[in-house]
Amino acid sequence: MSEINAFTIRVYGLLISEGSLLLSQENIYGSIYTKLPGGGLEFGEGTIECLQREFVEEANLAIRVDNHFYTTEEFVASAFNAKMQVMSIYYTVSCADLSPLSHLPQSDFKKHGDQKLFWKKLSELSTKDVDLSIDKIVIEKLLQGLKTIQS
Repeated sequence: MSEINAFTIRVYGLLISEGSLLLSQENIYGSIYTKLPGGGLEFGEGTIECLQREFVEEANLAIRVDNHFYTTEEFVASAFNAKMQVMSIYYTVSCADLSPLSHLPQSDFKKHGDQKLFWKKLSELSTKDVDLSIDKIVIEKLLQGLKTIQS
């Protein structure tokens, strides 16, 4: 751990509509990852402002941040920078107008940052549907919460 010398703070949103969760498939440094929508906190902004900005940038959606869902509880090294520790914060979000999603271009994933958003039915969702380790924890917690609600 002595080689770690920086933090990155990431903020992500769980947007559920009509029984499906919005996911993002992205080219990150040449590899394709499926993850939850969101991204990096910039200096001078709060976590809610960051998440709202990320949803506008990625999906052209004006979201409302509803509730805190999860914050990283253990040490996680960045999958993309061996000298960086990741702190991730997840919120449930909602959106009154999802129509901009129907107008997003489909990505060919040729360059870093290329992205495609898609819906995954909650009834078919599993931790295997996302690639990042913290997202897997969040999906497991989401599924556990859904089971509790259905019981």
